[in-house]
Amino acid sequence: MVRNATNKLLQNAKKLKSDEFYTQLSDIESELQHYKSHFENKVVYCNCDDPRISNFFKYFASNFQKLGLKKIITSCYREQVRDLFNREEDEKGFFFEYTGTEREKNKPSSTDIVYFNGDGDFRSFESIELLKKSDIVVTNPPFSLFREYVAQLVKYDKKFLIIGNINAITYKEIFKLIKENKAWLGINLGRGISGFIVPEHYELYGTEARIDNSGNRIVSPNNCLWLTNLDISKRHQDIALTKRYFGNEAEYPKYDNYDGINVNKTQDIPLDFKGVMGVPITFLHKFNPDQFEIIKFRKGNDDKDLSVNGKCPYFRILIKNKRIQLDMARSH
Repeated sequence: MVRNATNKLLQNAKKLKSDEFYTQLSDIESELQHYKSHFENKVVYCNCDDPRISNFFKYFASNFQKLGLKKIITSCYREQVRDLFNREEDEKGFFFEYTGTEREKNKPSSTDIVYFNGDGDFRSFESIELLKKSDIVVTNPPFSLFREYVAQLVKYDKKFLIIGNINAITYKEIFKLIKENKAWLGINLGRGISGFIVPEHYELYGTEARIDNSGNRIVSPNNCLWLTNLDISKRHQDIALTKRYFGNEAEYPKYDNYDGINVNKTQDIPLDFKGVMGVPITFLHKFNPDQFEIIKFRKGNDDKDLSVNGKCPYFRILIKNKRIQLDMARSH
C-alpha cells in the first residue's frame, strides 16, 4: 500500500514532466564511496543541478581534494530560487565551475553563477558544450526523459553514474546497453536509496514519507537504482549458487514459448543447469558478466511475453551460466 502510493509520485512525474525529485546527500555518499578511484584528475559534470543547493555539488566540492578532482561543472535548467521549488520560471538557465582553489567559493551565491543564453536544458547546445569538456556525469536526471538522457551520454561517450527508476531496465534502449556490457547497475537499489526531497505541492504518501530535521519533505518510493558504466570489483563477484535443478525439476517449470526454465528468485538459480534460465529483473543488481551471459529480455520465440502454463510471470531476463559452459568445454 505504502509503496504503491509513493510510486504514484514517480508515475505522475513521468506523465506531467514535473521531475522535482532531489537526491539526499546521504544517498549520494552511500553510493559514491565505491567509485573514488575513478575521479582522480577528472572533470565532473552535474548537468541537472542548481549549484547553490545541489547535494551532488555539495558532495564533490567538499570532497574535491580527497577525490583529486580537476573540476566540477554544475548546470541548471532555467533559474530556480533557493528553495528549488518555485513554480515561476525565468528564461535563462545557468552554470557554475569549481576548480578547488582558495579564491573560489564552494558554496556559490546568485552572483557567482554564469547565465546561459538559453534555458540550460541538458539537450541544449550550451549544456552539450560543457558536456564535451567533462569526463564523468553524475546526477539525478529527469525520470521522464531518462531514455533521451542516457542516449546523449552514450552519443558523447561519457562515463556516468546516474539515478533512475528500476523500470528503466525494461526500456529496450537501456536493456541493450546492459546486455552489451556497456552499462550496469550500481551498488544501491530499491530501499538502498532512502528517499527524495520533494516540494510542498507534492502530497506525502504513506508511513515512509516524512519531514526530516531540516524541514525537507521526503518520499521513499523504494523503486530506484543507480545506473553506471564505472567498473568496480564488486561487479565481478560471483553469485553464490546453492540450489540444484536435477532432482528438483518441478521447482523450475519450462516456458511454453521458449526453451528454458523459469527461476522465481535470483537466490534460486541452480548451479547445475546449462541451458537458458529466466530470472527476475532484480537479478541485474547482482549480475556478474564473468559468471553469466544475458541472452535476451522478456519475449519468447513467438515474440510474446514468456509464459508458464499459459500464465506470464513478471518480466524475465533470459540468462546462461558461463561457468558451466566453460567447464563442459574443458571436459571434452
